[in-house]
Amino acid sequence: MKRRYVYIFSCCVALLYTIASFGQSVDTIDFFKEPFVFDKSKTPQIQIQGETGEKSILEFYNTIDSAHYDQLISRLKEFKAQKKLNDWLYYQLIRKVSEAISPKADNYHRYTLYKWYLMNKSGYDARLAVGDGQIIFYIRNREDISDIPFFIVDGQQFTCLNYHDYGKLFKRSDVYKPVLIRIPGATNDFSYKIAEMPEFKDDSYAVKNINFHYNNKVYEFDIKVNDNIATIFKNYPGVDFETYFNIPLTKVTYQSLIPVLRENIKDMDTKNGVDYLMRFTRYAFLYENDDANFGMEKRLSPEQTLIHNYSDCDDRAALFFFLVKEIYNLPMIAILYPTHITMAVQFEHSIGDAIKYEGQYFSICEPTPQGQHLNIGEVADKYKHENYKIVYHYQPR
Repeated sequence: MKRRYVYIFSCCVALLYTIASFGQSVDTIDFFKEPFVFDKSKTPQIQIQGETGEKSILEFYNTIDSAHYDQLISRLKEFKAQKKLNDWLYYQLIRKVSEAISPKADNYHRYTLYKWYLMNKSGYDARLAVGDGQIIFYIRNREDISDIPFFIVDGQQFTCLNYHDYGKLFKRSDVYKPVLIRIPGATNDFSYKIAEMPEFKDDSYAVKNINFHYNNKVYEFDIKVNDNIATIFKNYPGVDFETYFNIPLTKVTYQSLIPVLRENIKDMDTKNGVDYLMRFTRYAFLYENDDANFGMEKRLSPEQTLIHNYSDCDDRAALFFFLVKEIYNLPMIAILYPTHITMAVQFEHSIGDAIKYEGQYFSICEPTPQGQHLNIGEVADKYKHENYKIVYHYQPR
């Protein structure tokens, strides 16, 4: 019996050692509701020597491509498919995985090479350029993107993914030399469109109380918000209005707001319900322009507007659009003035001074405070004689 106990004890020790060893090699990206886990022992850190140029990058690629990275790449693709991550969210995962393998602060060039390699092996056409001691990372994209530099390569647009890391140090002249390394299978475009937000852990949400007055009654809301949203959109560029307006809420935030709004307006007709949503968007949040708030132009997604204490006209237009679309799903247009953007909604019968667009009439619904009381169908005095253009037309399918 004694020998048996010794054998069992030895097996237990061996098992504990195996688990401990496994724990030391496993890295967990604890960002989404379900963490991404990978075995770091299968991803040895590749060293780069000397100045980063085409030769050293080729050596890096040849070394890493012969290492045991297939398992990691398969896990990444599988996770992307399971969680329905769009390209931008998937890139945020790639950034975190690259940081775990090769910390950005230790060697920024190597960290960038990991991102470049993993994005290419995931099927995206990502490129590199070097010059002035910098390494520039850009990816093929066919969308209308602003606020970040882009390159035209072989007649195709590539947007820069690491511009924010250099900021004012980024050179807009021809100082960057393209690295002529093409990776087999890297043929896909990258898109900034976000059709679905990821799920986060329930305990990562905080409750934010907001309120506003409507018809002599105070309406209060306890909205669940998540700071991970700020991380996701920190370096998100200026996208076209269709992409911007259609960024959804996370499920938890959605369930904390939309059912409450529906309950509050269930006894109202469509006009009064939209009026309620317009005044909620106008008065439940404090106004501040982006220069004062962020020191730069920055469009907030609807969920970011709920998170932040201050927002401007872009942010409120996007939030109002989202609310009307979710609750009433009415046709809408976005109206852009030289210094302002507002919304108009198509009702069964036009209200006030309606705008005619493509044979239909849309009534102005101003979601941003204007220093004067504005009902549906009324335009602020300062915009009555300004030129405008329609930058987005939403037509329910």
